[in-house]
Amino acid sequence: MNEMAKNLLLWLIIAVVLLTVFQTFNPHAGSSQDMSYTTFAQQVDNGNVASSTITSTAPPTITGKLKDGSAYRTVVPVVGLSTSDLVKQMRDKGVELRQEPADNGFSLLGLLFNWLPIIIFVAVLIWFMRQMQAGSGGRGAMSFGRSRAKLQGEDQVKVNFSDVAGCDEAKEEVGELVEFLRDPGKFQKLGGKIPRGVLMVGPPGTGKTLLAKAIAGEAKVPFFSISGSDFVEMFVGVGASRVRDMFEQAKKHAPCIIFIDEIDAVGRHRGAGMGGGHDEREQTLNQLLVEMDGFEGTEGIIVIAATNRPDVLDPALLRPGRFDRQVVVGLPDVKGREQILKVHMRKVPTSSDVDAMTIARGTPGFSGADLANLVNEAALFAARENAREVRMSHMDRARDKILMGAERRSMAMNDEEKRLTAYHEAGHAIIGRLVPEHDPVYKVTIIPRGRALGVTMYLPEGDRYSMNKVAIESQLCSLYGGRVAEEIIFGHDKVTTGASNDIERATKMARNMATKWGLSDELGPVTYGEEEDEVFIGRSVTQHKSVSNETARKIDEVVRTILDRAYARSKELLTTNIDKLHVMAEALLQYETIDARQIDDIMNGREPGPPADWQKPGPTPPPPPRGDAGSAPDKVGKPATQL
Repeated sequence: MNEMAKNLLLWLIIAVVLLTVFQTFNPHAGSSQDMSYTTFAQQVDNGNVASSTITSTAPPTITGKLKDGSAYRTVVPVVGLSTSDLVKQMRDKGVELRQEPADNGFSLLGLLFNWLPIIIFVAVLIWFMRQMQAGSGGRGAMSFGRSRAKLQGEDQVKVNFSDVAGCDEAKEEVGELVEFLRDPGKFQKLGGKIPRGVLMVGPPGTGKTLLAKAIAGEAKVPFFSISGSDFVEMFVGVGASRVRDMFEQAKKHAPCIIFIDEIDAVGRHRGAGMGGGHDEREQTLNQLLVEMDGFEGTEGIIVIAATNRPDVLDPALLRPGRFDRQVVVGLPDVKGREQILKVHMRKVPTSSDVDAMTIARGTPGFSGADLANLVNEAALFAARENAREVRMSHMDRARDKILMGAERRSMAMNDEEKRLTAYHEAGHAIIGRLVPEHDPVYKVTIIPRGRALGVTMYLPEGDRYSMNKVAIESQLCSLYGGRVAEEIIFGHDKVTTGASNDIERATKMARNMATKWGLSDELGPVTYGEEEDEVFIGRSVTQHKSVSNETARKIDEVVRTILDRAYARSKELLTTNIDKLHVMAEALLQYETIDARQIDDIMNGREPGPPADWQKPGPTPPPPPRGDAGSAPDKVGKPATQL
């Protein structure tokens, strides 16, 4: 029976039950009309009664039909009345009379008729409850306190360490857990104890969940997985009950692994909420603390948790005995990215020109999830072209899409906007080439991508883990390059809002130089104010700034000085290289996208040729469609600058 037929049958049963209950308990649902004895006597006097049946009950009941065909029912009052006079009167009026004895015996049919609607109603209710429980994996609406953890048997976890790449140190750190689970006696005979918990910390997409699955897959033990948000709901006590139930199930399947993803949802610092110690989330955390290291042992159960916010976790959760180890799963380096790419390219047919190391060098700052997305996007590009293999050109296009956003060629811009965008992006690119210790310019485009009208993308030559003062000041100059180019070419009154994101990021960077990084000569190597990047309600809501009004005013002056210096430097460089600015803008108007080779030609005074993948739209190159200017935000982060 298909789903539609089941639903139809269900609603039919519900309708029948409701109708039966209504007919049974509705006092007006019968076919007979209740009539007072006075009215009945009047009907007899008027000769309107056709037939009557007198039931010998106490008091007597008279039912029958009137001459108009309607049914009636009345009860004879007991006090001072006799049915004999009434019978005589009805005989005189020609009423057809019958008498029935009172039914004092047991009637199975009557009992069934009376109780059948209730039985059907209860049966349907039980069926509904079972359906609800089946729909929630056996934990239905009434099973609030049951754990929501999903159990995967030892043969169901197919992931192993060979599927995890780019985090060799983390794999080594958790590799001992596999040996603990396989042969705990090896360590216990020397007095060692199995770690109770491992906290994996790292940015999103670095493979924390995958690494936890690999541990279970290698150890061949049951694997319970649950999210931190699955514990707490609107009902009081549900979270603590679910924690108890989860550990009870785990003890039955020991040795096993419990994986709690995004544990910061339930493990935040106590006292952070507005509910005090009675906060439901805190009660859940307290129960988790007790289960992990309380009076009752949890031998053979290893708790693995993942979070990208270790700063907000409660200290009691992080102490040894609960989470004995903290494993940092960071962004992969170039070798790690190569390994991750090779893992994801196993399932994708690639041509001989695809080199994982080349792609890895061009994707600094990418997480494992980003690289998986890159390979998938490249496969989609190849499928759209009906190609049999994924080529390097598909990989490059996928990287550009991830870094700069999808192309929006259908977006219509007028000539003046295109011309302004071309000069804006050319200003970013030229400053990026002229200032020292700046990431090389990889590609410049005036094709709208994502929310940007144009993009200047920088590609670091390698992984960078810190920046010196010269590199930061160079970034400030390149951020202002677009606004300065607009001002030089179009005048002070014609600058646009396209540099709004550039200015915002430059201001934040300059303020960090002055207040956080100690790179200001005027303020010195001092940190001013509290950490403001991640506001955590409970720990940050009561914090106050540790600077006076006078110091805050001085900080603002220093920030303004840093930004003014970068703006003036950018203006000087673009004014000196105004000829290169014009050439690059015209190249952008003609080709819409230029790469590093063309930028090298322009900076060396040579005529730029067409991009390697550029195709002429006609027999002659198109005339320059008067530039593109900005109203979209700037981005140098993975590293690109967008207009």
